[in-house]
Amino acid sequence: MRILTFTGKGGVGKTSVSAATAVRLSEMGYRTLVLSTDPAHSLSDSYNLPLGAEPTRIRENLHAIEVNPYVDLKNNWQSVQKYYTRIFMAQGVSGVVADEMTILPGMEELFSLLRIKRYKAAGSYDALVLDTAPTGETLRLLSLPDTLSWGMKAVKNVTKYIVRPLSKPLSKMSDKIAFYIPPEEAIDSVDHVFDELEGIREILTDTKKSTVRLVMNAEKMSIKETMRALTYLNLYGFQVDMVLVNRLLDTKENSGYLEKWKSIQQKYLGEIEEGFAPLPVAKLRMYEKEIVGLKALERFAHDIYGDTDPSDMMYDEPPIKFVRQGDIYEVQMKLMFANPVDIDIWVTGDELFVQIGNQRKIITLPISLTGLEPGDAVFKGKWLHIPFDLNNHKQSLLEKENNKVLNNNYSD
Repeated sequence: MRILTFTGKGGVGKTSVSAATAVRLSEMGYRTLVLSTDPAHSLSDSYNLPLGAEPTRIRENLHAIEVNPYVDLKNNWQSVQKYYTRIFMAQGVSGVVADEMTILPGMEELFSLLRIKRYKAAGSYDALVLDTAPTGETLRLLSLPDTLSWGMKAVKNVTKYIVRPLSKPLSKMSDKIAFYIPPEEAIDSVDHVFDELEGIREILTDTKKSTVRLVMNAEKMSIKETMRALTYLNLYGFQVDMVLVNRLLDTKENSGYLEKWKSIQQKYLGEIEEGFAPLPVAKLRMYEKEIVGLKALERFAHDIYGDTDPSDMMYDEPPIKFVRQGDIYEVQMKLMFANPVDIDIWVTGDELFVQIGNQRKIITLPISLTGLEPGDAVFKGKWLHIPFDLNNHKQSLLEKENNKVLNNNYSD
């Protein structure tokens, strides 16, 4: 299943681009689902049709859905909510507050991710178009598998080795103790949700099937936010294959009092094409009226893609590479707009940590590099090169072996 994720600053028109892309894909015979994860849903407005929490048929080969986190919470987390609500209320917390406290941070985004995995596994669709929330929320959504990976393992281990073995014997003790023991269905729900989360990252970072497309306007704030988004998406290993600049004024027509704004747009457009190269940049004109309904979306889709298949990979260079030349092993990351001053790099065990601002990427290193400190990271063009000298690793191992021999001789 081909997955296309559209994101950008709020108000740049990403919902219209997403809806039009899905229309074009369906025209070409792909069984297409367009899914909105934006809490402020406007996908139904774009199609001018009511949409619900389950796929709604728009026309042949095209379905759309506006995710309702409360429906997904009820279906996936209800037994856990009931258990914790009972515990909180016993401590004097009111019912409404107790319900809210049972929803962990990131839960709404988590269930959106689970839908992606389930639709892929079902094989009902050839293409999935994600109409996401503004950039910050999208980064939170896409980085969720990385963010939850450590916590997921910890919770599963606690459930497996502590909670589940003790729940039955403790439940046979006094009623007061049994009250605090989670029921079997709550434990099963936790296991099921976290089991489902495994594999999501691999789906979203599969550079052959999943790509992100950035929608922006030719405005300074929109450009800056898109630059940050591209840097963070590359940091997390997501493939960005296209940039779309929306609502450009026609240079061939007199725009009256907007003539000055037109010249500003053209100035920024040149900066975009230069700064985001070699990514392809699509230029989308400002329409005379709103893009609402299938006919308008068909025209918009033709302006975006022409005769090109929207599912094509528009740019296919992976954002993270592992390169070895002799005894030098490099982790290379494409961080086009990162400020070197803002980058922190360190290694713990077999994990390489790369942090830019408040965004952190954890990369599992090959066994041969475990425990080896990285050399000085340098930028070469738009790529950050993080070197590991295997000679140093061999020397370190040799020194340890010599020390071991000396210690054994001394003890003898």
